[in-house]
Amino acid sequence: MNARQPPERTPDGHFVVVDGRRWRATDPSLPEESAARLRRHLMAARRAVRTATGAGDPEAERSARARVRCAKIALGERGAPWWEQSEEERRRRWQEGLARLDADTAD
Repeated sequence: MNARQPPERTPDGHFVVVDGRRWRATDPSLPEESAARLRRHLMAARRAVRTATGAGDPEAERSARARVRCAKIALGERGAPWWEQSEEERRRRWQEGLARLDADTAD
């Protein structure tokens, strides 16, 4: 079995390049355990978008897309660029996003 290669990064480390397209990289200051939890939330939310879209449920789709956005912001992949934020702002961003996503799934 081949190990998955990490995507190419831009020289400044701010973006990854996948199939020639730049995407904002996850904030490297995120603790791995928190980043893994956020990725699990992101994947679950993406699955929920697919399910809601297939079911023709616009309210569930909006909710799922909001969870995707929350996870992407918490990871540093959307919103204010993580490299322009202080360490405190970065920590607060992922902690608040994780708390919100955890609360959403507890309901």
